[in-house]
Parts: sequence; structure tokens; C-alpha cells
Amino acid sequence: MAAMMTRSSSSLALVLLCLYINISFSNSKVLNSGFSVEMIHRDSSRSPLYRHTETPFQRVANAMRRSINRANHFNKKSFVASTNTAESTVKASQGEYLMSYSVGTPPFEILGVVDTGSGITWMQCQRCEDCYEQTTPIFDPSKSKTYKTLPCSSNMCQSVISTPSCSSDKIGCKYTIKYGDGSHSQGDLSVETLTLGSTNGSSVQFPNTVIGCGHNNKGTFQGEGSGVVGLGGGPVSLISQLSSSIGGKFSYCLAPMFSQSNSSSKLNFGDAAVVSGLGTVSTPLVSKTGSEVFYYLILEAFSVGDKRIEFVGGSSSSGSSNGEGNIIIDSGTTLTLLPQEDYSNLESAVADAIQANRVSDPSNFLSLCYQTTPSGQLDVPVITAHFKGADVELNPISTFVQVAEGVVCFAFHSSEVVSIFGNLAQLNLLVGYDLMEQTVSFKPTDCTQE
Repeated sequence: MAAMMTRSSSSLALVLLCLYINISFSNSKVLNSGFSVEMIHRDSSRSPLYRHTETPFQRVANAMRRSINRANHFNKKSFVASTNTAESTVKASQGEYLMSYSVGTPPFEILGVVDTGSGITWMQCQRCEDCYEQTTPIFDPSKSKTYKTLPCSSNMCQSVISTPSCSSDKIGCKYTIKYGDGSHSQGDLSVETLTLGSTNGSSVQFPNTVIGCGHNNKGTFQGEGSGVVGLGGGPVSLISQLSSSIGGKFSYCLAPMFSQSNSSSKLNFGDAAVVSGLGTVSTPLVSKTGSEVFYYLILEAFSVGDKRIEFVGGSSSSGSSNGEGNIIIDSGTTLTLLPQEDYSNLESAVADAIQANRVSDPSNFLSLCYQTTPSGQLDVPVITAHFKGADVELNPISTFVQVAEGVVCFAFHSSEVVSIFGNLAQLNLLVGYDLMEQTVSFKPTDCTQE
């Protein structure tokens, strides 16, 4: 199944990718004031979302489609103010990772969709008024000694919800999240102890973590999981709340995934998330008013070999008209998405650099595809993303993906909604976020050895 690509004189195996990954804290490692956790691919046989009936190429096609659907999640126009509660219109279940963690005392294990573009962590809770069918047990806050609903008058409720919505007794703080496909979550804004397990039998506990305890949740959510883990910005995202404990630092290293491989990746927090050493480059994180939950970077150009293609897409293409950030870095989107003009310029340069027979994508989704040699080889050019102050050379496995037997396609796509530097482009890079210094760092890394 695996095709082979070559760049210069080296031959690299082309991975078959559909980056919907399960992050499991059952194998985490506590490292002084930092810790690391294992991430497993959604389509690994170790994942609860593994589908035996899907072919590897179907998984690739599904990931490509999710990338476009997820772009609507980042569209500023999709965020609407509410007269009585906090609402955001996003696309449900488009995150590409899952995370296992525990809440409550005693700890209750939960599997949630990790989203670097979401600012709140919520899960389904008993008693369910109207919940989607969940195949795993649902958290019952009445059985936890540490669960507390936030008062409607609390500073946290007031800061998170511009016009707080209160329970019928005018005491408890309520939240509402609406998704673009009609899905939604409604419930109590609460505080609870969050626990991350470790391999040495100990655990890392974070008391008084703000969560959403959803009692009314319907839509296209995965039955194996419960809700969303918010790793974006904003006052109640998991990263923001753990900031004092982790120094505002987290990083990940996404390993290439072969069709038959169970290789794992890593997510790091605190001191374990520091990215430094030979080959490390850093670029500013840009904060945008009204879009604080998203991580914006400044993309200046791409290079295809020695040919530089300036990035002309303005800030309007990134979902915000304020500030200079023009592309979102996201771990939950598989493809890299660019405005039509930028994509066309880049595709043209890539096509000029490849001497091979062009073919069509069987799924009719990606536009620049090639037939590999009988031995599965394809010579591809070096593609570099030029961020402000940081030139990031992309791996061949990051720029082309196998979509059918003997067919590989350019893993970029046009989007008029938003520009996104996707997770496929981040393979075999240690990517570190430092929210105190407001930087993102990249370091070439063999993520299979991390």
C-alpha cells in the first residue's frame, strides 16, 4: 500500500494519513513541573474510534472533507453574541484528536475531543435532559465530592458570559454553545478537579478547573466520547486555566502514521514542552480582538525549491480584520488551507517542479495528484513555509498524501473562509506554544523517537 517519495537523493516512505488522534493520559509521564502524554492515531487499532469496515483510503478522504468542514469553525462571522447567554456557532465534532482525562472525586474517566480552536471544556453530565447517545458512562456530578456549580454572580461567570444566563432559582451559572450544523450543548458552568494519570502510578491533579457540565447536548458528536476539551485561548480554556502550573507552555510532536502502524505521538505541558536546541526557529503569536481563542501566525511566503511565492492573502482571509496575523495554526485540521489566489500560485509552482504523470483524485477532492512509479516513488520538491522570523521546511510526508493505490496528491486546499496551517504540515516537527512569550517554535524532530 505504501507509496514512496523521494526528495533530492533520499527516499522516504509516504504515510497514509487521517489525523484524528486519541490522546490518552493512561501513559503519561510526570516530569518535575511538566509532564507528557501519549497520543494515538484515531485509526490505530488502539483507538476507540477505529472502524474495521473503513479502508485506509476512505479514512484519508474523510479527513480531507473534515478539514473543509472545520474551516467554518474559524470563521469570525460564525460567532454571534447572545442576549442571555454565551453562544458560538462552530462546527461540531471536527476536532482531529481525542483526550482521555478524569474529573471529580473520586476520578471519573472521560474521553473528549481536543480542540485548539475551542475555549471551553465540557462533557455530558447526568442527569441528562436531552443528550446524544454516549456508549461510555456519563459523568454524574452528584457522586463527586469536589463538584460545584458556579454562582451566577461569580466573577468567572461574569467574565466568561457577557450577559449571564442563570438557572431557574437565579443561582447557578448556565452556558450554551451552538454549532454550525445544528448541534448544541447546554448546561451548568461549574468547577471540578481535573486529574491526569501517570505511568508511575501517581497523578497530576488540577482542582477548581472551570468546566461545562452539559445536560442538553444533541448533534453529530462521537458516541465513544463526551464533549470537547478546549485547548485554545480564552479565560476558561484548559491551557489558560493551567497556565500558572505549566508556565503557559504546551507542545506536541506528531509522528508519521503508516497504514499498519500503531506509532504514538506526544503532547507536552510545562517544562516538558520547552522547544530549544539546534534547528529551533520561533515566530510570534498574534492576538486578535474578538478571536482570542485562535492561535494566529504571520505567514510571509512559501518556497518551492528555490522559487519563493509571496503570501498575498490578507487578514480578511483569516477570519479577522484586526492585527497582522493571517493564518491559524491548528492541530485539529488535517490539510493546510489557503485563499484561492495563494493556493493557485503555490499549486502552479509545485506542478512546475514535478516531472510525473498527473492523474485525478478518485474522491474528486484534491486537485494536484500524480501517479507514482511502479516501485511507489515520486520525486517531490522541498517546500518551506516562511513565517515571520521562522523558515519551516516541510517534510515530503507533510506535503503529499496517498489517496489511492499508486496515486498521491498535494495535501493543500483552497478556502475562502480561513487560512489554516494544518496538522499534516506539522508532522515530524516539535511544535511548542509559549503563551507567556507569545511565540510558537518549530524544531525538526523524529517524532517516533520522542
